[in-house]
Amino acid sequence: MAYTRKTKRVFGRGKDQKNALMRSLARSLVLNEKIKTTEAKAKSLRPFIEKIITKSSSNSLSTVRNLNSIFYNDKKIVQKLTSEIGPKYKNRAGGYTRIIKLNNIGGRTEAIIEFV
Repeated sequence: MAYTRKTKRVFGRGKDQKNALMRSLARSLVLNEKIKTTEAKAKSLRPFIEKIITKSSSNSLSTVRNLNSIFYNDKKIVQKLTSEIGPKYKNRAGGYTRIIKLNNIGGRTEAIIEFV
């Protein structure tokens, strides 16, 4: 029997806890536009936040409802995504974030993830 290698990071958490972690990191990134975290968390956050930014580039009712379901009706986050961040990257075809590696502390590499 052939086994396939798993590609997703788990972070020693269950599915719900991992989703909560990604939402929390995405919320911090949207509010501050730059966060410092581990490299593994930054690499996992990148596809999550880029899908959200792609959705927020079209300011429609379905987009707002979708973002409300992701961020639990946090109006501050949804407003910033639909009015500032989404239109800013409307003409860009992906690649909205950059990861800058920092020093290695205790076996973990720190990184900064920020908007381009």
